[in-house]
Amino acid sequence: MSGGWTESWADWYDAPAVVDSGQNLTRIGCPHCRGSIDLDWWAELVEDHQDGFPTLFVDVPCCDATTSLDTLDFDWPCGFARFEIAAWNPELSRLTDEQLAAVAKALGHPVRQIRAHI
Repeated sequence: MSGGWTESWADWYDAPAVVDSGQNLTRIGCPHCRGSIDLDWWAELVEDHQDGFPTLFVDVPCCDATTSLDTLDFDWPCGFARFEIAAWNPELSRLTDEQLAAVAKALGHPVRQIRAHI
């Protein structure tokens, strides 16, 4: 074990892949009608795009509006990425803003922390 994790890995994706919060996610809101989006719709969408999303644009089921997946209102942060670093069972509950800024600076790209419960 190194870095305070029981396991860690990094992965690259050919197309944007979903990085979700697992069982932490209990609600998704629509940015257009502010209605609730069915979690079964979300689960099926993610299942259908295990190899990534060619585009983030979808028609949401609540009001049939076209929107980008990254504008949905997730009650726990979710994201879409072509590169992911994961740490399983970290000793820290979350990275501080300063730590996230240091990672972003090292990578030369903005980062987002997604905490998942699997």
